[in-house]
Amino acid sequence: MANPGTLHEWIEALPEDGRYVFSRADATSVTGASAAAIKMTLYRLKRNGAIISLRRDFFVVVPPEYRSAGSPPATWFIDDLMRHVGRRYYVALLSAAALHGAGHQQPMAFQVIADAAERDIQAGRVRIEFHTSNLLEGAATETMQTETGTMIVATPETTAFDLVRFPAACGYWNNIATVLSELAEKMDVHRLAAGVARVARSDAQRLGWLLDLVEENELADALAKELEGERLLPTPLTTVRDSRDAPLDPRWRVLVNDEVEPDL
Repeated sequence: MANPGTLHEWIEALPEDGRYVFSRADATSVTGASAAAIKMTLYRLKRNGAIISLRRDFFVVVPPEYRSAGSPPATWFIDDLMRHVGRRYYVALLSAAALHGAGHQQPMAFQVIADAAERDIQAGRVRIEFHTSNLLEGAATETMQTETGTMIVATPETTAFDLVRFPAACGYWNNIATVLSELAEKMDVHRLAAGVARVARSDAQRLGWLLDLVEENELADALAKELEGERLLPTPLTTVRDSRDAPLDPRWRVLVNDEVEPDL
């Protein structure tokens, strides 16, 4: 009969097969030990930093080279984690922008948009920040290879719309404009235009205004064409400031109630 030591060895051998996650059910299936013995083995491995538990009954193996950080990169396990909790998701916002080559520096948190609320995760120096969207259905995404498999990532065009939908999570407008100026070279005019149909008009207005600001005229014109004939209400650039005396941009009907200075 197997014993907890065998379980210990099985867990430590997982990376040899390119696998870094397992469930409690997986652990139970490889040993004939009692539930109490399994629990003790998992506890000892967690105490030693060899594994972490991110959600109930979901564990990540931490290779020795990542134990000082407290966790391997989120890209190693995000897809498995979201499958475990039964959420549809995509890697989003500044994290998606960085994966597409935009952003002067790596974001402080690994940002994910899911179809229902999830608690943020702090695992050592790795932070996973979850945001909820009712527009996840139909969002354009792509599958990216990771060190351990694949993960779902927002396309550059979906990322652009999400940046203006979640400004607080993206460092507000100066940073968003900077990121958009870098992301623009990866965006396709036709795919960006197609995205207008799934977002609020106000978000398309804000994005169009920002693209004009960073002189990405072809992309801005594509959005403007999609909005032709639509009744555009005056839309504050930011909702956290008074817009009563703000100048109104005639093209986008955006009330420019904030100063935006991208770092170009």
